[in-house]
Amino acid sequence: MKTKFSDLIIFEDENVIVVNKPAFISTLDEREGEGQSMLRLARQYSPDAQICHRLDKETSGALIIAKNPETYRLVSMQFERRKVTKVYHAIINGTHVFENLMIDLPILNVGNKNVTISRQDGKRAETIFNSIKYFKHYTLVDCRPLTGRMHQIRIHLATQRASIAGDDMYGGTPVFLSEIKRGYRLTKGEDEQPIMKRFALHAKAVTFNIAPDKPMTFEADYPKDFATLLKLLEKFDG
Repeated sequence: MKTKFSDLIIFEDENVIVVNKPAFISTLDEREGEGQSMLRLARQYSPDAQICHRLDKETSGALIIAKNPETYRLVSMQFERRKVTKVYHAIINGTHVFENLMIDLPILNVGNKNVTISRQDGKRAETIFNSIKYFKHYTLVDCRPLTGRMHQIRIHLATQRASIAGDDMYGGTPVFLSEIKRGYRLTKGEDEQPIMKRFALHAKAVTFNIAPDKPMTFEADYPKDFATLLKLLEKFDG
């Protein structure tokens, strides 16, 4: 399915575009140069477009795109100075009560899209977690990374034995309807698919200055798979 860039736009002015990135599209071009990327889609729409930060390929949600070099510099500086507020929502395995839990564990990028916690060699990484909604076997969590390390939210949650549902890289297990719906029966010979075919992480909102001293917040609606998982958890795991 071809993604229509204009359908993804949450906000646009002469300098900046904020989009709701779909899952399974990489932010930047992948090495092999195959397939779509948000950068390619953005440049077809606005030739000088530059992406201001990254979301993992499987992560959906709010992504900031600059339409010119000046805006790219302005937004990049805000990221560097930690002036951008990013809010992610995650559905995690287990019931966990997080009340302004601050995880401050350094992350080391070991290459090949792998990271690890390393107090010795890692770069500083801080995330604040708050539980939003509890289910019997899962929790919806508000995640606010104060730094921008690769896989930061995912690995920080894993250190709390609270891995994101479906994130097999960090010990998360997917949600199957048969596990939450009593009396659910598979037809013979049918392989059950998880409700969500990726890890349950969505960039819900981003706040930054679109002009000097003009902070604005943009919210990205849940995509269909995330919304469906929440709905089914409310119905059968509440």
